[in-house]
Parts: sequence; C-alpha cells; structure tokens
Amino acid sequence: MAASPAVTFTIGGDLTVNRLGYGAMQLPGKGVWGPAEDKAGALAVLRKAVDLGVDFIDTANSYGPYVADELIAEALSPYDGVTIATKAGLLRTGPGEWHPLGRPEYLRQEAEVTRWRLGVDRLDLFQLHRIDPDVPREEQFGVLKELQDEGVIRHIGLSEISVEELDAARQQIEVATVQNRYNLIDRASEDVLARCDELGIGFIPWFPIATGELTKTGGPVAAIEDETGATPSQIALAWLLHKSPVMLPIPGTKSISHLEDNLGAQTLTLTDAQLATLDAVA
Repeated sequence: MAASPAVTFTIGGDLTVNRLGYGAMQLPGKGVWGPAEDKAGALAVLRKAVDLGVDFIDTANSYGPYVADELIAEALSPYDGVTIATKAGLLRTGPGEWHPLGRPEYLRQEAEVTRWRLGVDRLDLFQLHRIDPDVPREEQFGVLKELQDEGVIRHIGLSEISVEELDAARQQIEVATVQNRYNLIDRASEDVLARCDELGIGFIPWFPIATGELTKTGGPVAAIEDETGATPSQIALAWLLHKSPVMLPIPGTKSISHLEDNLGAQTLTLTDAQLATLDAVA
C-alpha cells in the first residue's frame, strides 16, 4: 500500500492550506456580465465547502466576469482562515472568448479592484492568468513584484507557463504557485510539475478530473472503482494527491453532492499497483 499523501501544503513558506481546494469557475454559470444563474445554490456550495474543511478557494476576475468574486465575498467574508487565490490577465469578452491582457496598468488595476471586491486588505495569492505575448513578460513580472512590495499581494502565482517561462520569472519574482492544466488524461505539463516539485512550488492543476474520459466503461479507472468502491472523480483526485506533495487540486462544482463526493478523495489511499495503473493511463 502506498503511503497516504500529506494533507496540507504551505504556499510560499508561510501560508498553509489543505491540499484539496475548490475552484470557483463554474459558479457564475454560463452567462456573461450578469449574476449567477443560481445565486442561492452558489452561496450554499461555497459555505458547505468551508464547512467540510476546504480552506483554499481559487477564483479569477474573468469568472463572470467578477461574479465569482462577488459570490465568494458574500458567502465567506471575512474568510476566517480561508485563503482566496485569484487571477488576472485573461480578459473575457463573451462566451468562449478569452484574451490575454498583461499590460502593467491593467494588472495593477485588477489587483486593486479585486482587493476591494473581495473585501481584503491584501490578496493572499495573485496569479498572472496568462502571459500576454504582446507585452514584454519582464514588465508583467515586474508589476507583480511592485504590487507585492507595496503590500497589495502576499504571494505571486503564474498560470499556463512552460519550464522556461518559470525559470525566467524566477529571475525577477518569487513564484509561489503554478496553475497549469493537468489530469489523468492530460500530462502535457509533466515537466512543469517536475520543476515545481524540485523547487517546492505549489502546483495547482486546473480541470483536474477530466470527467468525460474517466467514465468510459471497462478502463483502468473502472477497475479501480470496483476495487475501492470509490467514484471516478475520487480516484482521479486521489491520484493527483499521491502524484506529488506540491499538488493542490481545485475541482469545481455547483452541486453540494458533487462537492461532497470530490472531497471524499482525501481519505482514499491507493495501492502502489493502482497508482502504477493510473500512471499508465495517459
């Protein structure tokens, strides 16, 4: 039997969180520039997550836009030990329309506005949602460092980056987290995860479950489901937690039952044989 994975991780050396968090992207629903489709349900999910021990919630200014931030503030402020990680630098202009925007004045504006919207004096973790190819990356990293020095943000994170970009950023800033797409099916960021593991940088895998692929009948996940009695989502998340001690999955959902199911992954210990089987899925 493989050893049970650590329950917590310390971001930036001083911000300890439970490793299985919650991602707020789904909360606003499908609408853009409007309220959540089910505001009461969204508030209930957020509060239930915290009741069940979640103390790391990931959001972004583009989720809505702004709707997820407002829901989080209404549901959880003044937070009481809950870390809110946010992002800016990916502008949403309509359904399915996302555009990198890394101009320093925009990133500064969004950090300040997000601080006000969440109702906090300082943002615990502010992540560059994408590196804007049309703006020198040194300028984007530089304004993050300025905001940190000014006390607007506590820790800096980057999203959807390569190893080369991570190493370049570390010449200017202390990178506390990296958020790249990663799951059982998609391992394109394996090298970035390895670098984060080496450096002790938190790795936040977005889209951590890849639900549609996991429910195919007769596959290795189904076999482990039979062996453990766990659900596919629990198996996928438990594999991530076993994969690396710096892994911080943030599964999102608008359903309390799905939330409870996801959090069951924390108590699922996989065998070495099961982990090897899952490692071979991709």
